Amino acid sequence: MAQQILFFFYLAAFISITTPQSSSPLTKQQQQWLTKSEKHEKNGWIYLHIEGKPKERGFQHGYLLAKDITEGIRIQRKVWEYESAMEWSWIVARSTELFAAKIDSENLEEINGITEGLTAAGSAITKEEVIAYNSASELIGSWWPTVKDTISPNAPKSKKESCSSFIATGSMTKDGGIVLGHNTWSSYCFANFNVIMDIVPEKGHRILMQAAAGLIHSGTDFFITDAGLVGSETTIGGFEPFDPDGIPEFARMRTATQYASSIDEWCTIMKKGNNGGYANAWLIGDVNTNEIARLELGLKYVGFERTKNGYFTGSNIAEDLKILRFETTSNELNIKNPDIARRVRWKQLMKENKGKIDLAKAELFLADHMDTYLKTSTPGARAICGHWELDSQISGLDEPFYPLGAYDGKVVDTKMAKKMSFRARWGTSCGMPFSAAAYLKEHPQFDWIEGLIKDRPTEQWVNFTAGEKK
Repeated sequence: MAQQILFFFYLAAFISITTPQSSSPLTKQQQQWLTKSEKHEKNGWIYLHIEGKPKERGFQHGYLLAKDITEGIRIQRKVWEYESAMEWSWIVARSTELFAAKIDSENLEEINGITEGLTAAGSAITKEEVIAYNSASELIGSWWPTVKDTISPNAPKSKKESCSSFIATGSMTKDGGIVLGHNTWSSYCFANFNVIMDIVPEKGHRILMQAAAGLIHSGTDFFITDAGLVGSETTIGGFEPFDPDGIPEFARMRTATQYASSIDEWCTIMKKGNNGGYANAWLIGDVNTNEIARLELGLKYVGFERTKNGYFTGSNIAEDLKILRFETTSNELNIKNPDIARRVRWKQLMKENKGKIDLAKAELFLADHMDTYLKTSTPGARAICGHWELDSQISGLDEPFYPLGAYDGKVVDTKMAKKMSFRARWGTSCGMPFSAAAYLKEHPQFDWIEGLIKDRPTEQWVNFTAGEKK
């Protein structure tokens, strides 16, 4: 009896410390679910451990990150309504029509759990909004461009997510194992992918991945699994085709990462029902064999390469010629374009560092400011560590000083992946701080994003490991 009383004492203390203000008391089942979770903050990141059946791990997620999810959806809504002049309720309804019936039962149940957790924490966010938030990259970035001219002809194209990444193995690396590095690029309005999510599902493989609060997939994407898979992606720039009848990308990505035990299995799941949404070049590695691969997933065309001795890079330009020529509008020779400039720089770095690549080198690569067009080390849009906000019209951008760039860095090698661990830096890969107030004072043309962009102070590289405690 004493042990039972002590258990409920610690349970009550846990809930009072870790949970938001509830609108109603939690059930005993919900309280029990929360005892399996863990949340703490470190160097600008939020570490979240969730586990169990789909609904219970979703509840843990929704309840513990309710404030962050609500804020993320608030920002998504504001950006959508400003850029499109359309109501948030309208795009949420389109997301429900396009995607809800195509989400598999397990992923849908996890979304139901997130919604239940949000409700229990006092948030008014709906299930439909959570689905729209998870599908935003393909909904707004891929589907909307195919219909917007019939609805809002003068609406500008949304700027898609962009990233820089490399993966190397064999003679390219210092120890012959895999080294993977990635930094996330997007509008600074969406610089909220600061969640390190440790997922232990009832079925499938354990996942340690970067994400934003409220997502069941990564979204950036950077992940490792206990099957020995590591992965990242970079968006294929200028990509146009979209199939509204396909399976949403976010559901396929999560299923592949949770259930695949090999590179081949992961790619097979991603290709099945492919809708062309959020088209990416995926850099995948298997630390059991030190084999790496690049899957470029267009719509009609798919590029695939694999090796145990070499490297692959990603900088938002398709490498597969059929995808490049038939499914994108990109010009791979225009080095003024940030994507092309970074592509050239990646090749330079790989050539210069053959046989020397390790985690320390990977961190330096992600912080690189070399502009291969100007041939100077200049923080700007053409650097691997991108800073569009510092760039003027000299880069050929339609909107000079646009608040977009790299706001993190992640690296992992074979040794770390086998321990379910990786290194990460929040803010920028180079450590340059960002002040929202100073930026808006300097560039008043972007005053509409006041309250949507946040400060990012200089943070240090830090290790994350599955199962860690505060």
